[in-house]
Amino acid sequence: MQVQKTGFEGLLILQPKIFKDDRGAFQESWNATTFKQLGLPITFVQDNQSVSNKNVLRGLHFQYPPHVQGKLVRVTRGRALDVVVDLRKDSKTFKKHYKIELSDEKANMLWVPAGFAHGFVALENDTVFQYKCDALYNPQTEDCLLWNDLSLGIDWEVENPIISDKDQEGKIFTALKNPF
Repeated sequence: MQVQKTGFEGLLILQPKIFKDDRGAFQESWNATTFKQLGLPITFVQDNQSVSNKNVLRGLHFQYPPHVQGKLVRVTRGRALDVVVDLRKDSKTFKKHYKIELSDEKANMLWVPAGFAHGFVALENDTVFQYKCDALYNPQTEDCLLWNDLSLGIDWEVENPIISDKDQEGKIFTALKNPF
């Protein structure tokens, strides 16, 4: 597994080794020993998967303490633009965003530690987005940062995204009760 730093503390790009032959391909996407050596969680408690059509935008989601979640995210079919916003007040990248294209072809993954708001937009129809979480979903502590908050300056690289009513009602950054 190759690991690439992003300039955001704890936010890592992970690239599994892909073995290809005339039968197809094989990759190991998670290994407890490897993750322990990298200082990443070796216990995940919830796996999630969504299927989205092109231009569906989901996010920017997070959970407040004590139910914060770290997420290992990847795309297993299609392509998505993955975006995170650093909510950690003491971080040098506080309020900055990071984005990366995840795809089944690249097989790349992103480790998103607790303290980030997370979202993505599907770049193809039937994009399958998967994530492993190190804490359970807790609806009482979830919140949503408004995807198009002008103060964040995120270019989602799509016109007319398809967004749920819930995500349309996300909060602007200055309205968050930020405990991070």
